[in-house]
Amino acid sequence: MPVSVLLVDDQPLVRAGFRMILEASPRAFVVGEASDGREAVAAARRLLPDVVLMDVRMPGMDGVEATRRIVDWARPLGHRVRILVLTTFDLDEYAVETLRAGARGFLLKDSPPEELIGAVETVAAGGSVISPPVLARLLDRYAPLLPSVVDEAARAADPLTDREREVLRLVARGRSNAEIAARLVVGETTVKSHVGRILTKLGLRDRVQAVVHAYESGLVRPGEPDGQG
Repeated sequence: MPVSVLLVDDQPLVRAGFRMILEASPRAFVVGEASDGREAVAAARRLLPDVVLMDVRMPGMDGVEATRRIVDWARPLGHRVRILVLTTFDLDEYAVETLRAGARGFLLKDSPPEELIGAVETVAAGGSVISPPVLARLLDRYAPLLPSVVDEAARAADPLTDREREVLRLVARGRSNAEIAARLVVGETTVKSHVGRILTKLGLRDRVQAVVHAYESGLVRPGEPDGQG
């Protein structure tokens, strides 16, 4: 089934551009548009889209508050309205706050059409997406705030296997399932299974939380190369 999408952006031309991209694909369709956060909340409740493409900086109610209200409203009702944040290359704190509010990932506004479609499908299926340039900026900004010393007891209690730790390191470096599969010479299905077990063992919700855990636990350190040529 194609993914239903609600477009939220205060610029009509931006919404028109995303609509053209989505409606050119049989894998997604637009069910509505909103120009600010308040309209987005009302439209999400009325239309129940699979994914909301959410701008962050808008007049009136911004994308952070709109994300929080949509997620808080949908969760107890069992609806799965998932939020994918649209951001510029200059990442700001508003965009980061949407993750805390329940968004499932970041996508750059100038992403290629196929990347947009793929991200929408991934988020609709319950996954998370962070564009590599966005992930790099997140790490540049917040990695210095992460602890540099790891408690040895926490290390001893680590439930992951060596292969799962290897997969988690690559996830934390922003590698896709396909890239991890090629790196480890395994199938994508195997990688997905590893990621699923990692999330289950660590009690994490999605790949975004897995990235944060990898840095907080010291499994990956800022500035450390991943060995990919």
